[in-house]
Amino acid sequence: MSAYTTPSQIAQRQLAYFEGKHVLVAGEAEDLFPLELVEHCESVSVFTTNYGYYRQVKPHAALNCYFGAEFTEKTQADMVLLYWPKAKAEAEFLLSMLMSKLGKDTEIIVIGENRSGVRSIEKMFKPYGPITKFDSARRCSFYWGQCTEQPEPFSLDDWYKTYQVSYNEQDLIIKSLPGVFSHGEFDIGSKLLLDTLPKLKGKVLDFGCGAGVLGTVMATTNPDITLEMCDISALAVASSQQTLLANGLKGNVFASDVYSDCSDDYQFIISNPPFHSGLDTSYSATETLLADAPTKLKKQGELLIVANSFLKYIPIIQQAFSNCETLNKTNKFAIYAGCKA
Repeated sequence: MSAYTTPSQIAQRQLAYFEGKHVLVAGEAEDLFPLELVEHCESVSVFTTNYGYYRQVKPHAALNCYFGAEFTEKTQADMVLLYWPKAKAEAEFLLSMLMSKLGKDTEIIVIGENRSGVRSIEKMFKPYGPITKFDSARRCSFYWGQCTEQPEPFSLDDWYKTYQVSYNEQDLIIKSLPGVFSHGEFDIGSKLLLDTLPKLKGKVLDFGCGAGVLGTVMATTNPDITLEMCDISALAVASSQQTLLANGLKGNVFASDVYSDCSDDYQFIISNPPFHSGLDTSYSATETLLADAPTKLKKQGELLIVANSFLKYIPIIQQAFSNCETLNKTNKFAIYAGCKA
């Protein structure tokens, strides 16, 4: 059983493409295949918008690792290895940024599962130059291409989608980058959670903040709170920062791999937690969020989450807090609360 994801396994079959190159790895990378590339390449850099992956690769001195919403570093890279992301809009975003940064003559290898829509690269790469599929196995595809046209300049500001949400007769501006949860719409689960929240006070954490809808509403309706917002995605962190700015609000927005960068003195932890990792369903981050919540809360502090009704979160909250209350329920969503003694 390989320690690599399927896309990495197909890239491993094609190591000759990477020989002697300065490779920049980007997109939905999840394993340590870039370390193997070091043996074949002049240099290997990793640019990721995922803070969890950044923490995984950062300790390896052989790799140059960068985390953020935009790749701005000086680089020798002459080849991009793009792991196809789950959101097509995010692939367009990364292509525009990286081709603009690296410029004409840059080679690109794109790998991804067929069910993720990786075939879209054939049309998407046309403005930059030719791209061809050279291998496919285990329902994955391997493309090689080259940027032969001068790419358009890239500006992060151009990629924010701006939309309005109304809550309790207040209009709020939401700014969202591609691939960020709540991209362009008000999530029904988030609305149910907001409808159910008690009066907030003290230090409040919006966990998994996405585009910043929850935090913005909470800060607007509870102006005295000290708001913190975190997410594993740099694109979400940048989106939430812009959303707060657009609404004239203050808050500390930061990247965190579950609670890796969070403090331990919250009065409230509020979350519409994610349960997707890549294409597959993953509950591990949410289970850690629930199980470890008491260590991040003050005495009498509360955790409130919204979840799909079918998810078995009650026993985890019960075990962590010795209590779990269902505060609200529809046929699709439930609001659960745990209170620290």
